[in-house]
Amino acid sequence: MMKKGVVLITGTSSGFGMLATVALAKEGYLVIATMRDTTKQNQLIALSESHHTQANIDILKLDVNSDIDIHSAVNYVRERYQTIDILINNAGFCIGGMTEELSINKWREQFETNFFGLVSLTQACLPLMRENKSGKIIHLGSISGRIGFPGLGPYVSSKFALAGFSESLRLELLPFQIKVSLIEAGPFQTKIREKSLENVSQGKLLDYQPLLKTIIHKVQTSASTAAEPNEVIRVILKICQNPKPKFRYHVGKGVRTMVILKQLLPWRIVEWIVKRNLFNDSR
Repeated sequence: MMKKGVVLITGTSSGFGMLATVALAKEGYLVIATMRDTTKQNQLIALSESHHTQANIDILKLDVNSDIDIHSAVNYVRERYQTIDILINNAGFCIGGMTEELSINKWREQFETNFFGLVSLTQACLPLMRENKSGKIIHLGSISGRIGFPGLGPYVSSKFALAGFSESLRLELLPFQIKVSLIEAGPFQTKIREKSLENVSQGKLLDYQPLLKTIIHKVQTSASTAAEPNEVIRVILKICQNPKPKFRYHVGKGVRTMVILKQLLPWRIVEWIVKRNLFNDSR
């Protein structure tokens, strides 16, 4: 069967990345599934075997924080497949905590993976896409790139930066028939929710403790009631299969409503809602 195209995707050892890899392979795409630590590929292999898609999946080591890994991976794809039809920037994680208590190194760590690593990989892939005068770039963003949730400053900031970068990149690449799409997802049942709680700095300042406990409780509640990730996977497939995908895709319960309300409501109302839901609970 003729392949529909070559897809390079990051962060495939779990979550959206793993599920998208198998779903795309099932649809006939050749998927280069990359991950920082290839010793964690067993779950992806088992899932691909259960769906009989392993022939369409090529697993490759790629740490987006490593220039050596990035250039090695892109050179491998160029030499073996001669094209990157779709780049899916999915790798990322979440650091939380109160700004006063988080070291600047934690902020840098967050941006290195969620933003600078993503930009570096995109830069490395663009020459091949531009030569072919075609391609799609899909960024896995978040509602956190539109609304600044307290206690998640590093993560929120990285996703705001991603949204701005995606918008600029979309316009830069229009002359080359390369389409950039940003998926702004709400809470879903993936490991990033669990890991985000592990990466929340508990801090030592007593003044912040009540609010921090409330935020952690809200994240836990949100994680327990989050939707299955298949909705995001369907959107990824939709973008891949659409010759003219749009720029922004809102996915998840209440995401579109939150975006619209923030655009329409005065800031004082937005602030009142946050205070009512967080600060009152932290007393």
